[in-house]
Amino acid sequence: MRFTKLTPNLIVRDVAASLNFYQKVLGLKQGMTVPDAAPYVFGSVTNGVIEIFFNDQKAVAEEDPELAGVKPATRVGGTLTLYIETDDVEEVLKAVENQRCRIVMPIKTQFYGMREFAFQDPDGWTITVAQRVS
Repeated sequence: MRFTKLTPNLIVRDVAASLNFYQKVLGLKQGMTVPDAAPYVFGSVTNGVIEIFFNDQKAVAEEDPELAGVKPATRVGGTLTLYIETDDVEEVLKAVENQRCRIVMPIKTQFYGMREFAFQDPDGWTITVAQRVS
C-alpha cells in the first residue's frame, strides 16, 4: 500500500466565505465546488501543491452530528491545525494582518530553523505559516 496525497477537509459555517478567505489571504485558487453555484455544500482551494477541502457544517451534521459539532463529541480527536510552508512568511503575515485575523502566535524564529506565525481563520481553524531560515 502506498498513500499518494493528504488533503485536510475542514468543516465550516459558510463554504463560499471560506473559499473567498483562502483565496484572498493565502493566494490559493478556487478548485471544485458542489453545486456549481452558491450556496455550496462543498468547495476546495489549491495551488497545485496544497489543496484544502471545505464542507458545510449543516450538510455534515446530517451524516455525523458529532463531527459537525452539533452533538457533544464522545470520541477522541477533532483538533487539527494546518502547517503551511512558504517562501515569503512576511508577505503572508501582511495579508493576514490586513484581514484582521486573530494572531495566536506572533512571528518568531524557532530553534528548529523555521520563521513562523499562527493565526485563526474565520471559523477558528489554526493555521501556522512557516519559512525555512537559511
